[in-house]
This record gives sequence, structure tokens and C-alpha cells, in this order.
Amino acid sequence: MRKLTYFVASTIDGFIAADDGTLDFFPVGGDHGPAITSQYPETLPTKVREARGIGAGNIYFDTVIMGRKTHDFGVRTGTASPYEHLRQYVVSTTLPESPAPGVELIAEDPTAAVRELKREDGLGIWLCGGGELAQTLLPEIDQVFLKLHPVVLGTGRPLFGGGAKLPAPERFRVITSRVYADGVAFLKYGRIK
Repeated sequence: MRKLTYFVASTIDGFIAADDGTLDFFPVGGDHGPAITSQYPETLPTKVREARGIGAGNIYFDTVIMGRKTHDFGVRTGTASPYEHLRQYVVSTTLPESPAPGVELIAEDPTAAVRELKREDGLGIWLCGGGELAQTLLPEIDQVFLKLHPVVLGTGRPLFGGGAKLPAPERFRVITSRVYADGVAFLKYGRIK
């Protein structure tokens, strides 16, 4: 069975974006980016891959799922289909139709859709964001790959949405960890079953 991996960047106080959705507080450059990108080239948008001359196939993921706010961020940067090299899904109850060819809309229960995707053959499923969708899909998340940036934001969009009370704590264990010279820690967590 395929795994759903929440692969995301966060501040040390648990925010994945500012309140307005911007990400400019995450440092650009340093040594963590090239190292992580070489392991997971499919997590770069298609246009960025092409601009950098990255022709490697998908190594870890062949499917990406994102919420509407995450997708809208890509639209603001000039593309309605940011990951053409992956099967793309956008979860939204407010979009009237698919935002672009090659992007499938999930307008109903995303948990059921993810369960169906997990039963298919293939590589992993990347939960790109956002926090509200991660909160909804938390019971289905098998792994969390966290790029933890040495930044405190104070307020913003939480790593796992906010406000919902869980019936019990969801437990994960550290699979691997690495701290880069630029201060970014890359932590891989696996669900404890």
C-alpha cells in the first residue's frame, strides 16, 4: 500500500505560512535546499525543475495532493498546474471545476479519496499542504517530512490547521534527522501503529 507523506516546511513555532499565505520568511539559499532537492526532485514545481535542468524522474512520489490555498499560491506564481510531472489533486468545496488540465478536483470527502489512492500501485503520495487539509487527513498520514526552519513567526497558518480536538494523540517516531549548516533541520517521522 502506498504511503501518504506530509512533506512541508515549518517555523519552529509550527507555522507553514504567514496569515496572508506568504512564505518569504523562510530563508532562501543555504545547504539544505540542494541536499533535500537531490533526494526529492519531484517536490520542485515543474517549471523550476526545467529551469534548473533537473531531468530526473520521480524518485519517491508520483502523486501530489494539496488544498485550495496551497494551489492558489501556485496560481499567484503563474501556473494553475504546478506539478505537471505528478498526478495532481486539489481539494476544494468552492472551486466549480478543475483549475487546469491535468489537475483533478476532489470536492467531496478527501479522506475517502486518499484511501482510494493509497490502494493503487505506484510511488508515494505527497501531501503538499496546507495545514487545514493536513488536519483533516491526519488519520491517513503515514509520514511527516518536516523542514524545520530556525524562524519564529508568532502567528500564521498552523502546521495542522487549528482548533480541532483529537480523540487521542496521534503518535509518530523519528525515522531520521539531519541538521544542515544553515540551521534547517530535516526530520522524517513515521506513524506509530
